[in-house]
Amino acid sequence: MIRIHRAGPREKIYFRPEQVKAAIITCGGLCPGLNDVIRHIVITLEIYGVKNIVGIPFGYKGFSDKDLTEMPLSRKVVQNIHLSGGSLLGVSRGGPSVSEIVDSMEERGINMLFVLGGNGTHAGANAIHNECRKRKMKVAVVGVPKTIDNDILHMDKTFGFDTAVEEAQRAINSAYIEAHSAYHGIGIVKLMGRNSGFIAMQASLASGQVDICLIPEVPFNIHGPNGVLKHLKYLIETKGSAVICVAEGAGQNLLEKTNAKDASGNTILGDFGVHIQQETKKYFKEVSMPVDVKYIDPTYMIRAVRANASDGILCTVLGQNAVHGAFAGYSGITVGIINTHYAYLPIPEVIAYPKSVDPNSRMWHRCLTSTGQPDFI
Repeated sequence: MIRIHRAGPREKIYFRPEQVKAAIITCGGLCPGLNDVIRHIVITLEIYGVKNIVGIPFGYKGFSDKDLTEMPLSRKVVQNIHLSGGSLLGVSRGGPSVSEIVDSMEERGINMLFVLGGNGTHAGANAIHNECRKRKMKVAVVGVPKTIDNDILHMDKTFGFDTAVEEAQRAINSAYIEAHSAYHGIGIVKLMGRNSGFIAMQASLASGQVDICLIPEVPFNIHGPNGVLKHLKYLIETKGSAVICVAEGAGQNLLEKTNAKDASGNTILGDFGVHIQQETKKYFKEVSMPVDVKYIDPTYMIRAVRANASDGILCTVLGQNAVHGAFAGYSGITVGIINTHYAYLPIPEVIAYPKSVDPNSRMWHRCLTSTGQPDFI
């Protein structure tokens, strides 16, 4: 049974605003809406009466690197940061040990820490919370889940996802135009989604221009009588062109395994987008059918844009509720939207494993109806 509390302001507050030094960090990769969340954490802290607010530059690294100085934050500093993408504070992966981070927090007198990041970042935030408890430090550690892939457990939606789907459609539309304008044109678009195909599925549904959507949760074959390439040949023969949308984590079982990890501890994936592009060219050469293959990977373009209106509102409420949670005295929690309600959850509950698309869900079947693709097994 998970203990979930409704998010929002409380009648009584745990901290005296004049005694608070609040710090904000952004970790991992970029995501639309980071600046919006930072902005509303700062604005809400000031409304509570907090005067001492800082940003720690470049994620957890900023706690140990002597060349990186904390950035004073105020409403004046953050007033217009939501008008551009990226993070005012910068991002990085990895960082110093938990005890080094907590030592640095003690030195600086930080007693409120707001952590914006994904599963790995939240695991770090939970470890910081536990270390602070062990040292009997009165510190509130509050997370705001940041994953463009929308793969955080229990959450209806994470910020940046709506914007990513909207931007992904532009790439799909470009692939469609390229494919449609060429003789036997094939457009391949690779979208974000390490473990979960939410962006690929929703962008395929929204665009209505995708013929094949491949995601990590649904196994498929490229070759063989029921494979992707056989269906692609059928599409070229009947329609004259085709668009394929793949999530980056799809088809990893078809690629050579590497055990390499990035600084966040994530397994470095093989590039399935490039793989299917090469296999497509090879296959059509073997069957002596001329094709014009165009490959688009808009990942970094999508990550760097500013949040759209829908995400802007979500970021506003998440930022405000993160501050309300900290002032209520909660620590080791994260804030999110669950069954349309904003709530506080214990961090361990949301980082147990990534959320994924249910292949038996109505939404995936809607996507299959939209693309018209068969099972590729």
